Amino acid sequence: MSMEKKTAAASAGQRAAMHEMMAAFEAFKAENEARLRNLENTGRVDPLLEEKLSRIDSAVTETKSRLDRMHRDNSRPQLEGKSAWADMPSEHKAAWDQYLRKGDISGLGHFEQKALSAGSDPDGGYVVPSETERLIDMRLKEISPMREIASVRQVGTTTYKKPVSLGGMTYGWVAETDSRTTTDSPTLSMIEFPTAELYAMPAATPTIIDDAFVNIDEWLADELRQTFAAQETAAFVSGNGTNKPKGFLSYTTVAEASHAWDKIGYIATGADGAFASSDPADALIDLIFAPKAQFRPNARFVMNRRTASVVRKFKDANDNYIWQPGLNAGSPSTLLGYPVTEIEEMPDIDSDSFSIAFGDFQQGYLIVDRAGIRILRDPYAAKPYVLFYTTKRVGGGVQNFDAIKLLKFAAS
Repeated sequence: MSMEKKTAAASAGQRAAMHEMMAAFEAFKAENEARLRNLENTGRVDPLLEEKLSRIDSAVTETKSRLDRMHRDNSRPQLEGKSAWADMPSEHKAAWDQYLRKGDISGLGHFEQKALSAGSDPDGGYVVPSETERLIDMRLKEISPMREIASVRQVGTTTYKKPVSLGGMTYGWVAETDSRTTTDSPTLSMIEFPTAELYAMPAATPTIIDDAFVNIDEWLADELRQTFAAQETAAFVSGNGTNKPKGFLSYTTVAEASHAWDKIGYIATGADGAFASSDPADALIDLIFAPKAQFRPNARFVMNRRTASVVRKFKDANDNYIWQPGLNAGSPSTLLGYPVTEIEEMPDIDSDSFSIAFGDFQQGYLIVDRAGIRILRDPYAAKPYVLFYTTKRVGGGVQNFDAIKLLKFAAS
């Protein structure tokens, strides 16, 4: 297998996007200063200034998104020839290619003849080769924000179980010859992460399938990543845990002062459906210090772009903006010094909404992938197109309730 990485140096397009990002943010700050001066002088909001500021804010967000996309494309391994796996001696891979292109299952019989449905799925399918599965997973991670910040574990069972200690074990200091009392056993709790089936059905034309110069694995991975990423991310954020992962916003919430295991602690902004009118950034500072110190070094904020546009206007006591854009390719914007991950599935600011999360998501949230992506080729249901009914089993949930905290837009 021959695979080369493109140079990490910024391209001309990336450098231009960086300059555009810097210019847009400077324009944003200048326009926001004008808005604040007008508000102070007149006591009212000028709708023209608000509209202009909104347009500039959208430009900042779009430029940052474009810069990140360019960085991902620039960092993607360069594939030589027809396939990244062309030089790998894999009989399964060769038979798999024949199945995708021609529907020929004779070569797959040596590896697997049975239908691979889980539960009651009547359609079955064939497990993709490990090379193809890695390619799909790699493409999925490129655009899935939760897969970038959470822990991901691959398992071979439908449910992953993890014991966690809730404390209770005795301990103490003793001299070398002192007697030791019998230690109590720790209190353990078992948390389970069942996997559920996620499916997509990309369609290909006969021209794509018959073209020998089209890498069918690459095409399939690119088609699947958008659909899988969108469905997965929504479940990781707010899924109810029934036939899908359980999102971190779906757990029972409790005021941080009363926090207990199996619940997500929150800090209130002090105003219903909004930040407090005075010193709004104080709630963000309180949120930062809600997790224990051990979770803060790798912590980050999570919110959608509309919430980001609100906090982007905030200043600290020294009149400095607490939001700083990530001007380098691939670097996130920061809020009060912590990285910001934008996830569009986070709720907008509203009454009692949990629109901002903060914490160490790598320790706090676990994504479980069951090994084995399955594909069933269907050339009949949508002639002349060929459908590829693709399924994978994914689970997820909070594994450490101390690591993730929420900001509740409420008085208390």
